[in-house]
Amino acid sequence: MPAEIDRLIAAAQRLGRHGHRDATMILLAYRHGLRVSELVSLRREQLDLRQGLLHVRRRKNGMPSTHPLRGPELRALREVLRNYPKTAYVFVSERRAPMTTATFHKLLARAGEAAKLGLPIHPHMLRHSTGFKLVNDGQDTRAIQHYLGHRNIQHTVLYTQLAPTRFNDFWRD
Repeated sequence: MPAEIDRLIAAAQRLGRHGHRDATMILLAYRHGLRVSELVSLRREQLDLRQGLLHVRRRKNGMPSTHPLRGPELRALREVLRNYPKTAYVFVSERRAPMTTATFHKLLARAGEAAKLGLPIHPHMLRHSTGFKLVNDGQDTRAIQHYLGHRNIQHTVLYTQLAPTRFNDFWRD
């Protein structure tokens, strides 16, 4: 999955004059398991680039949390903020209006086609990819629950039930 996400980000980077913004949106949605509504409503005050923190305000009655921002995200966000100064929202259109969910759906679908992933891509796939990656990396289910903002752990357990590697360490011969 991470290889497909990398291809998707690279494809978005090449498309149009807002490629960096679009690639950054995909990177953040994936690395932080953001819903499309959380991504497009991301405001500058939710970012603390000095300390490397993202304050996530979850939708759908989810639990808010604070996530660390790593080097690739920090560099990408700094460039986005330089390219789109004096806006309350992190991701904006050419007219400096907040990005819409419909626009993100379209740009992600275009990036998916350009990346030749072989299936139509929609925003919630990024969130699911986050869950599966964290499970496959061996992260604790409770920690993943809080990272994704799930109030009910049953929503998180879905990722562990479908993980192909969940039984790999049961026996060591």
